[in-house]
Amino acid sequence: MYRQQHLAGLFALLSLLSVVFGLRSVGAAELPLQLRYRQETSPGSGRHHTLVRDETWEPVQTALIVCDVWDLHHCLNAVRRVEQLAPRLNEVVNQARQQQVTIIHAPSDCMATYAGHPARKRAAETPRAANLPPNIGSWCTKIPAEEHAVYPIDQSDGGEDDDPEEHAQWAAKLTAMGRNPRAPWTKQYEGVAIDAERDFISDRGEEVWSILEQRGIKNVILTGVHTNMCVLGRPFGLRQMAKNGKNVVLMRDMTDTMYNPARAPYVSHFTGTDLIVAHIEKYICPTITSGQLLGDGVQFRFAEDRRPHVVVVMAEDEYQTERTLPQFALDQLGKDFRLSYVFGSDTDRNDIPGLAVLDEADVAVISVRRRPLRTDQLALVRKYVQAGKPVIGLRTASHAFCLRNQPPPADCADWPEFDPQVFGGNYTNHYGNQLQTTIRIADGAAEHALLSGVGKEPFISGGSLYKVSPLAAKTTVLWTGRVEGQPEEPVAWTFERSDGGWSFYTSLGHVKDFEVGAFASLLRNAVHAAARQPTPQD
Repeated sequence: MYRQQHLAGLFALLSLLSVVFGLRSVGAAELPLQLRYRQETSPGSGRHHTLVRDETWEPVQTALIVCDVWDLHHCLNAVRRVEQLAPRLNEVVNQARQQQVTIIHAPSDCMATYAGHPARKRAAETPRAANLPPNIGSWCTKIPAEEHAVYPIDQSDGGEDDDPEEHAQWAAKLTAMGRNPRAPWTKQYEGVAIDAERDFISDRGEEVWSILEQRGIKNVILTGVHTNMCVLGRPFGLRQMAKNGKNVVLMRDMTDTMYNPARAPYVSHFTGTDLIVAHIEKYICPTITSGQLLGDGVQFRFAEDRRPHVVVVMAEDEYQTERTLPQFALDQLGKDFRLSYVFGSDTDRNDIPGLAVLDEADVAVISVRRRPLRTDQLALVRKYVQAGKPVIGLRTASHAFCLRNQPPPADCADWPEFDPQVFGGNYTNHYGNQLQTTIRIADGAAEHALLSGVGKEPFISGGSLYKVSPLAAKTTVLWTGRVEGQPEEPVAWTFERSDGGWSFYTSLGHVKDFEVGAFASLLRNAVHAAARQPTPQD
């Protein structure tokens, strides 16, 4: 009995100490997370695999920082987006708090408002850590990993995306309210609740770092706005946390950017956010989603973000589509679509990492050449196709997942029927590379919707002419090609698949084909048609 009482008392004491010193909280569930990150396919390639790794974090070793979710902003559209974001963010904060994650509210430049607030006093009174990193109190505009990176958006105008007339009216309203129209914030948005008994309020790097150190926190989640400015650069931001050794992640759906689509790369506001998130995943830290913390699997999207998701899969060694397709997609599709890129491995021909993103795709664009895949990876392609979703194929996609007259390697699977089943094609070979191929509109196809806005004049293709005749019955040929002395061959067509899906295929795709305006326009139109979007009229 004495032994049992002694052990019980010892366990009670240990539990009390762990709560007091933040070492481990009794009953706090671990946080199972999926961290998304980007890894270069090979050093210097400029291409990145989008990968996911599982990690489990201890809640009491974790902090969630809410960055600059202000009550007002000089950009009216930014205010509107915060109003949409805030209810979900408040759920995240509440859930994290219940799991005994430390919550730090960081509405920069607003500390005067919270001078007497217990959460502000708690932060200010935290003893300074002995290991304050150099310059932890300063903005950080770049870390070593970014030295050779190309920043993806032009934010030199401050990122305002308001309608000019509406913006002028908003500035006048802020002035009438007695607010500085360039910096009207005074506190955190009230829809994100602050717990006076447990939370912290600080915008100072030394204070935030000291809170983390005092509580034994090694994991940090950043939420809030704006990703490309404050979330990245503040003294408590992603760069400072990553540079100084914290296990930091961005919650990528609980954020927004300051980006004006009238600036390079001239994509939608939401694509601008995606580009910044990709930059972060490549050079700074991984990302997670709110659904992982809330357990509902949901990824928040703004109401105005109605972009269909286009996944571009590239794994071929002949035509440089790993370069031409991403540039085409950014230029031609970045205003209307969410874009993901999947690249083949540079070291294993039978590996295309990241194909799981096909589960989220609305349109798949395939540029792959003779790559039998690991069985689980090819199953992802089959699953996508069997769901009746649209497929767009370029050139070598007709022989994407099989070898020529050879079985697949061990532990791999092939799909020799991919061409007839998915594209209605019949690829057998091609004419000589030295033969010039002339492309023209097929007879009777000039008024087809996919040719709207596409140049009508014949042009010379950059690559050899594929032998693909005869096509399946439910194909509609749009373009044909001819080499001297040989019959014409179809080079672009649509296909109604037996699974109910719709496909577009073109045997074009040589690097020089992307320099032809008609080819780029037809490919753009095909993506819009696949996503059931109106054909662009510009």
